[in-house]
Amino acid sequence: MDINGFKERILPLSPRLYHYACLLLKDKTEAQDAVQEVCLRLWKIKDSLDELNSIEAFAFKVTRNWCLDRIKASRPVYVPSYLTLFEGKSEDSDPHHTLENADRLKMLYSLLEKLPEQQRQIIQLREFEYMDYEEIADIMDMNINAVRVNLSRARSRLKEEMLKKETDGYQSNIRIDR
Repeated sequence: MDINGFKERILPLSPRLYHYACLLLKDKTEAQDAVQEVCLRLWKIKDSLDELNSIEAFAFKVTRNWCLDRIKASRPVYVPSYLTLFEGKSEDSDPHHTLENADRLKMLYSLLEKLPEQQRQIIQLREFEYMDYEEIADIMDMNINAVRVNLSRARSRLKEEMLKKETDGYQSNIRIDR
């Protein structure tokens, strides 16, 4: 792969790699370092990248490994909320619905943090990065069926917990006057 091929195939992945690194490291500066390091590592092996089935999956795998190594180094990492990574404006003009949706989103991200690490990473790759099962299996070094099972379990757990919290919240707002 020459410099133009690298610019066309690897560098456009940087924003997605950055987003993924932010999710893993929970620190924007660390994520920027991760993307720089991953691009540097990919540049060093640019001649063998054309032999890969999916350069994108390989780049995500290198990013994941770099981030996990960073986390294992026990370096203190600032842990912001996932919400800071996904801030956006709602098109809904009703303030009540906007607030309700913000609360649900906050609840979802708090529940995501409680999932086992493997399930959380699979959810992130599938739902936030829109990767297919084969790419996730390659990145996570897992069997495709294991990816599907973990994704299904994570979704079920999130759904169950969301319904439970919404039901508990609804019941706690009921006031009985006697």
